[in-house]
Amino acid sequence: MTTVTSPLAGRAIGLAAVPDPVFAGAMVGPGTAIDPVREPSEAVSPVDGVIVSMHPHAFVVVDSEGRGVLTHLGIDTVQLNGEGFELLAAKGDTVTRGQAVVRWNPAAVEAAGKSPISPVVALEAGAESLFEVAESGEVKAGDHLFGWN
Repeated sequence: MTTVTSPLAGRAIGLAAVPDPVFAGAMVGPGTAIDPVREPSEAVSPVDGVIVSMHPHAFVVVDSEGRGVLTHLGIDTVQLNGEGFELLAAKGDTVTRGQAVVRWNPAAVEAAGKSPISPVVALEAGAESLFEVAESGEVKAGDHLFGWN
């Protein structure tokens, strides 16, 4: 079993509320989303593992069971070309849950015309394999988001 914790402080809103049909339809995978606090912050690793994909706006950490968790900072933020994102880790790094991976400013993302809502997705998982999924309420970085059987 994998416990996935929040990479961000904010409000859990569930994937269906993400303003992007690919994420909202869980086509990338099941999970939830965070509407982050509008202040400069660090996105942290949601699990212990290895970073297998690293972009300014998104990263994937694979845990010891081979489960990949995608943290996508905002919607359509790839179009910002890394502007406003600072990488604090690199592809291939081993990270621990709660370790800072990217520094960003959700308010700046919003000011650039993009949504700062951030999906946290279990890659290559069936919806039935997730449980205790947080879809409402305030969360702090490191709080429980969902379990993955």
